[in-house]
Amino acid sequence: MKKKKNDNNNKTMTEKSTPIELDRSSSSALPEGALFLITAVSIIFFGLIVLYSTSFSVYGYSFFQKQMIWMTLGLFAFPVILFVGYRMLSDYSVLLLYICGLLLIWALFSRPIKGAYRWVSFAGFTLQPSEYVKVTLVLFLAWFYANRTRAIEHAPLLKVFLPAGLIAGPVIALVLLGRDLGTTILLGTVFLAMSFVAGIPLRYILPFIVGLPPLAVLIILKFDPERSSRIISFLDPENCQSADGYQLWNSLLALGSGNWFGIGFTESRLKLKYLPEAHTDFILSIVGEELGFVAVTSVIVSYLLLAFFGFRIASKARTRQGMLVAFGMCTYITLQAIINLGVICGALPTKGMPAPMISYGGSSLLACMIAVAIVFCVALDNTYPKYDELLHRKLPFFSGKDRKKN
Repeated sequence: MKKKKNDNNNKTMTEKSTPIELDRSSSSALPEGALFLITAVSIIFFGLIVLYSTSFSVYGYSFFQKQMIWMTLGLFAFPVILFVGYRMLSDYSVLLLYICGLLLIWALFSRPIKGAYRWVSFAGFTLQPSEYVKVTLVLFLAWFYANRTRAIEHAPLLKVFLPAGLIAGPVIALVLLGRDLGTTILLGTVFLAMSFVAGIPLRYILPFIVGLPPLAVLIILKFDPERSSRIISFLDPENCQSADGYQLWNSLLALGSGNWFGIGFTESRLKLKYLPEAHTDFILSIVGEELGFVAVTSVIVSYLLLAFFGFRIASKARTRQGMLVAFGMCTYITLQAIINLGVICGALPTKGMPAPMISYGGSSLLACMIAVAIVFCVALDNTYPKYDELLHRKLPFFSGKDRKKN
């Protein structure tokens, strides 16, 4: 009896560590992967061009050079991520999530910038940990849900959904404590979307979708006067244009003055300190002013193409873990783009949410480039199954017992 019990335990452990194959057609995801990568690279280089135009006349080469450094780091990270593979990153996501949590705690005790505790500084670099939480949360949820397919069928609430929330919830709460409401909402949305795609029944997710937004608004109106004033100014920016609606009103002026083809590259007037932080969250407003409606529409189309190719890669993924990773990464980038576009045109309240791969911000750019590399890993894995394991066998570090299991 004891031997039989041990055999069952060993069997369970083996099942948990083995990637679950999905019933996919043999069609390759590499074409979508190549188009996904080309679209992402196009957005990144477009972002560098408009960042130069937006920041040069006020700040010189400073922001452009810093963004180039972060882009270079992303280019170095890309082959490393391809070599390591999405499975290993996802398997060690609990450790990564723990590191992100420590960085968020560090940020809470760091010097606030504009009333927010979002950044940590060391060795001359400033990091925004919440940007890396977006990537790490997706990796964790993909690993957690992929290894609990049977539990999702039999006890989705008690054995899967709530435990995932208990692990991810404190990290998301730390982001909220750092006064980053926009990223908190994005992380919560990604969590619920990935839970639904993983198979958690809608009846468990729906109460959070219905109940959390009114609760968030109530907390803001009662305990956060600054953000409540932002909501009021968002509802009526014209009458608040000299106060809390100043940034949004100038953003609308920039978008409106560009017409179809803009007033000319580098010719923006509102970037000359009329529109605060024009090179960060409101960079697409300057794009609308200098290059016009056609350019802004092209950016929107580029984001839509990136989402389309990314979700196609997810639909063709060879493993359940790969499907969830690709879906989660594309969801986070797409949601961030939607929020930023909604803010600059006044459809959503003003919040610190950069345009993915376009706005100035090294942490945001590097996190997005890491996400793009991970999605491309999934496409490569679909075409060349377990390509990363073939590479790992050549190095002693990757030939351990744990890696052989997976």
